[in-house]
Parts: sequence; C-alpha cells; structure tokens
Amino acid sequence: MTGRPGVGRNAREPGSAGDRTDGTGAQDAGSRAVAPASGPSVQAQAREADVIVVGAGPAGSSTALALAQAGLEVLLLEKDTFPREKVCGDGLTPRSVRALLAMGVDMDSGGGWTRTRGIRMISTGGRLELDWPDLVSFPSYGLVRSRASLDDALARRAVEAGAHLHQATSAVGLVRDDRSGRVIGVRTRHRGPGPAGEHGGDHGDDVELRAAVVVAADGVSSRVSLDAGLSRRMDRPLGVATRTYFTSPRHSDDYLETWLTLTDPAGRALPGYGWVFGMGDGTCNVGLGLLNAPGVNRHVDYRALLAGWLEPMPREWGFGEDTRTAPVTGAALPLAFNRTPHYVPGLMLVGDAGGMVNPYTGEGIAYALESGRIAADVLVQALGRKRASERERVLTSYPRALADAYGGYFALGRWFVKAMNHPSVMAAATQHGLSRPGLMRLAFALMGNLTDPRGDARDRILHALTRRPGS
Repeated sequence: MTGRPGVGRNAREPGSAGDRTDGTGAQDAGSRAVAPASGPSVQAQAREADVIVVGAGPAGSSTALALAQAGLEVLLLEKDTFPREKVCGDGLTPRSVRALLAMGVDMDSGGGWTRTRGIRMISTGGRLELDWPDLVSFPSYGLVRSRASLDDALARRAVEAGAHLHQATSAVGLVRDDRSGRVIGVRTRHRGPGPAGEHGGDHGDDVELRAAVVVAADGVSSRVSLDAGLSRRMDRPLGVATRTYFTSPRHSDDYLETWLTLTDPAGRALPGYGWVFGMGDGTCNVGLGLLNAPGVNRHVDYRALLAGWLEPMPREWGFGEDTRTAPVTGAALPLAFNRTPHYVPGLMLVGDAGGMVNPYTGEGIAYALESGRIAADVLVQALGRKRASERERVLTSYPRALADAYGGYFALGRWFVKAMNHPSVMAAATQHGLSRPGLMRLAFALMGNLTDPRGDARDRILHALTRRPGS
C-alpha cells in the first residue's frame, strides 16, 4: 500500500475503525495514559503503511495527526510508554498555543493547562514584566503543561484521528532499497517488561516495517537520522537545558519568570537564563538553559551552575532539597537547523531531529508542532501523485519549505548566539537592557518570533528581517 494513489484509510469502508475522528481532543489525557492503538507491539500487526513516523513527541504526533486526518495510513512508533518524562521547561508560548489550536487539542482549564500572561525578566539591571503581544496571527496567552501529560495528550489526539500508535517500540535501523539506496522502511524492536513491571531490554526478533516515506521525529539524538548518515552540524550551535521540580507557593504565578544573571565560577556572564515556571499544581519547574556557540562553554558543570543560581533564592520559595520532587535532569537543545539536509530519498526530518529549536530562547515545541504540519502537507501532496518521479519532486521541496518558514530567522539567531557568547556583550545586555522597555519589547517580539506580517511598522520590519532567505 505504500505510496500508491487510492490507498490508505480513504480506501476503507465508511465507519471503519481507522476513520475515527470524534473531535473530543485530549481533555482527559492528563489523567490517563495513551493505550496502544493496535496492541503492545507490531509483531502481529500490519507491516506496511503510507508513512512511518518514528517518535511520538510533539513533532511526531503533529505529523501523524495531520496525515491521518488527510486519510493516509500512518504508523507512529514510540520507544517508551506513555506517560513518560522529557526534559523541558514546560512553558508554551503563543506560537505553541496557535499550533495546538490548529490541531484541535482541547485546552480548557480543567484539563491540566495553566494560562500565562507573559514573561517577567529579572537581571542585575532591574525587573520587567511584558505581556504576550496582542496580535492577529497568535493568541494573546501562553500555557504551562508538563511534557509527561502534554505528549500523552498529543499522541492521543493522533490516535483519535486514526494513526496507529505502537509504544515500547524502537526503530533500530533503516530499511533501504537494494538498488537505489532509498529509505523504504525501518527495522523495529519491541521493549518488553523487566523486573517489577519496569521496561527491560529489547525482546523478540526485529520486525521490518515498510512505507513510502519515513519521518524522523526521534529527537536530538535521532538514531534514524544517524543511520542515514545525517550527523549534527558542528558549525551550528547546541544548547543545554537542566531542570527539576520543587513544591512551591509560587506555583500559581501567571508569568513565566526568566533570570538573565547566569555566571561562570569566574563571574563572567553566560549566554542563557534561569527560569521559574509555575505549574499550577503546587509545583514549579525550575531550571536553566545555555545557548552555546560551537566550541564555547563545553566544560560548564550545569548541575553545579543550577545549584549555585538557586542558593541565594528566598527560602520561602521552597527551592531546597527538602522540597525537590524530581531528579535534576538535562538535555541538549539542537538549535537553528543544526542537522541538515532535512530530506534524503525516503526520509524526512522534523522537530528536534532536524535541529528546529529557537536559537534565541531554546523553545522547541512550537517548531516541532509546526514542522510536523509542514512535513505532512508535503507528504499529502506527494503521495497523491501517480508517478514516482512526480512524488519525489514534491518530496524534495520539503527543505525549501522549511527554509522559507525558518531559514532567515534561524540564520539571524545563529549570529545572535555567537554575539551573546562574548561575556562583555551578555553583561551589557543584562545590565542595561531592562531599563529600556521599548527596546525590550522589540527584543521580546524578535526572540519569541511573534509578529504580524501586516502589523505595525515594528512588526513589518521584524517580519521582513527574519524572513530573508536562509538555511
């Protein structure tokens, strides 16, 4: 069935299981885990599809949802089982909210979503609260939700649309056409239960799955991309995030709070920020992110940096070891297209797998959700063509679609990251920036990528500046 016109769910009888699109969203997903759509593994299930999506995070679920809604047969593979943790600040900007609204996700307050009004910035130069801008293109509010429940909700939404989710299923290698070398599927391995119900090692024989196209949505380390020979670009920046959770009276704060005061042991300003995000459930997500340029800040002890930053915080905030509710964990932030190309024959990269993280802020969820939709739009058009040459011509347009969406913005961001890695530049920005609210509002719009193409003069300038050709 892979890639032939007229196949997929559109060819099924009306009312079949694959046609379920009940529109209920994910309002209860925060309280229960996603059940596998067709059993715990792919051992006894269909082994062909129109598209295989590897990874059921925001990028993978966004891709799978859009494809399933278009009537394509989609296999969505997740190496873990829901709910599962991911290192993240849990803050969703209006850009993320816009993408979630487009996906039909139910974001009523009773479903674990906490609204935010804007960002509070604190530095040696003062304190400034900036509300999310009132724009036509974006909602005027943000959200906070834990990644454990967010990813669960998004995967459930894809399943409701008809995608077939297989949890505890790892993609261990690509399948290629013997003659052309084109990617035509993946080899998978099911992870069975270990002692006391925990996940053990890989179990059973590898299972080969075939599809017209494979989508790599498996994160910054992207085993699928590496198997295709697509390594991280060393000339592009890689950030680092470290976070934990504390029980805190500040859990209901409706501003995302950022502290622009990170320093190394020698007292030099570091290019990044600390954050305190209230979860609305009695806890705060507290962490820090560093936006590194190539070869800079490689030897920072991030856990020690987090502990040192938290040490002078007021005791009544509860950011101490006795109120910590989760381990201190860290993850890499693949910034500004730091893995390319985003398409090789039969394989597309979305989200973190393709380095689609905002180089100014480290925000990745919005770009994961958006790139999944961009990839799905290209796939729907490609798989609707009758001839293989026509399908391939459409598929090869995907990198250009990404460059049109983000190329100029990410190119400017790479310059920004390099500039901020000079301690004197970062120190000047943190010491003097907050005393100039007009300048900070401009920077806020730029860094959040929140502009109206036909807005005021500021918006039009920023939009033109960040939509220049880039890659």
